[in-house]
Amino acid sequence: MSPPVALVTGAGRRVGQAIAHRLGAAGYVVAVHYHGSRDGADDTVRLVAAAGGRAFACRADLADPATPTALVADVVAQAGGLDLLVNSAASWLRAPVGEVTAGQFDASVAMNVRAPFLLAQAAAPFLAARHGAIVNIADHLAYDWSSPYLVHGVGKGAVEHLTRGLARVLAPAVRVNAVAPGVVLLPDGAEPAVGDALAAGTPLGRIGSPDDVADAVRYLATARYVTGEVLHVDGGRHLGR
Repeated sequence: MSPPVALVTGAGRRVGQAIAHRLGAAGYVVAVHYHGSRDGADDTVRLVAAAGGRAFACRADLADPATPTALVADVVAQAGGLDLLVNSAASWLRAPVGEVTAGQFDASVAMNVRAPFLLAQAAAPFLAARHGAIVNIADHLAYDWSSPYLVHGVGKGAVEHLTRGLARVLAPAVRVNAVAPGVVLLPDGAEPAVGDALAAGTPLGRIGSPDDVADAVRYLATARYVTGEVLHVDGGRHLGR
């Protein structure tokens, strides 16, 4: 029996890399999508190989609306099928209300909402053939209405709606769930004090790690009687909203 195949977008760095590594170690053939992080994607492929798995890199600009269909077709052609789609790639717009341009808004939505939808739409027939699954990566910022990440949160809120809608539409052949991470990585260059403040506002008293998200994705990939769920991996931060 051939191993299952997973496409992980944004797998050249940070959380996406941890997800790809976890799936590769669990026996998946992993298609490592990247756009600008070629070195990171190569690192991911090596990490999977070191864990005893197999991976290959696929470059695609998901901001281009024609790309999702082509990316899925490329993965299926190389791997022979598709069992799991993980929509991890995202853009991060940090801008206060009053300073957001129309172009910034459109680019954020295109990456955070349109690309996952078009990928799911393109992948659905292949996933259905294998009774596969989709796991979307949402975000705790979907519930933080006061932050300068408001536009980002709007997109991630839409990801949750998309998750539940696709779960209903694609059932019973394809399961669709999401993981909503809290603080699992600090922004690049952040001072340690930032992490301390975020940990203090988390019921579990600490920030998480990309591996926490990867473990949740792995669970949802194999949870045969779970669909339409958003699993919060945020140390309990959602309890205070």
